[in-house]
Amino acid sequence: MSTPLRRPEPENSGVTTVTTPDDQEIRIERIFDAPRDLVWRAYTEPQLIAQWWGRGNRVEVERMEVERGGHWRYVEHDPEGQAHGFEGRYREVTPKERLVQTFEWDGMPGYTVVNSATFEDLGDGRTKVVTTSLFYTREERDGMLQSGMAQGLDQSYEALDRLLARMG
Repeated sequence: MSTPLRRPEPENSGVTTVTTPDDQEIRIERIFDAPRDLVWRAYTEPQLIAQWWGRGNRVEVERMEVERGGHWRYVEHDPEGQAHGFEGRYREVTPKERLVQTFEWDGMPGYTVVNSATFEDLGDGRTKVVTTSLFYTREERDGMLQSGMAQGLDQSYEALDRLLARMG
């Protein structure tokens, strides 16, 4: 059963839909007003991801090996001067179509999430990105939801919207 956390029109650009299709998943959908090539680049090029990934905060991309088995690590610096490290490994990289990677936060080591993102060309200069996050337990999923994840995600996607507008 899918429990909607927000109920926007799914085909509107700039609106994030977050649902929980089952006890261990979070599904996120967003349409960007940019061609798939640009969205893919924004997800896979270190100098671009540093401009949007951390909610618009300063992000250091310490490592980003976009290939199967490759390691990624980003450190976000919030306005209060705190550093937050995130990292994982790429499990699948299908250029312009799909990224699958693990995700861990330094603040909760050992709690690994598997994120699968698909990039759909809508044929009108827009791209739909669907990300499914798979957690080990329902409690881990619920903890992520209660952490303010949706708000942080919206902030990151707003920064991505601004970046894509500059790129286009």
